[in-house]
Amino acid sequence: MIKETVTVKNDSGLHARPATVLIKKISMYKSEVTIAKADYEANAKSIMGVLAMAIKKGEEIDIIVEGPDEEEVLREIKVLFDTKFGE
Repeated sequence: MIKETVTVKNDSGLHARPATVLIKKISMYKSEVTIAKADYEANAKSIMGVLAMAIKKGEEIDIIVEGPDEEEVLREIKVLFDTKFGE
């Protein structure tokens, strides 16, 4: 298991479009991915779970990845956050 904290840079936060991009990317991998903010955790492969977190610009969230390809998955997730999901 690996865990990393990332900062949301998108002006509109982690809304439907970037959440969909995230889910499509990580669904290609076998590892389980969890997003955590304060006392709430969500399966990062669930659009409803991600959107329910109402993650805003500037917020820090923890990405927790566990599985056989966890390092590659985390690397891909960090690229998405660093590039504002292409927005």
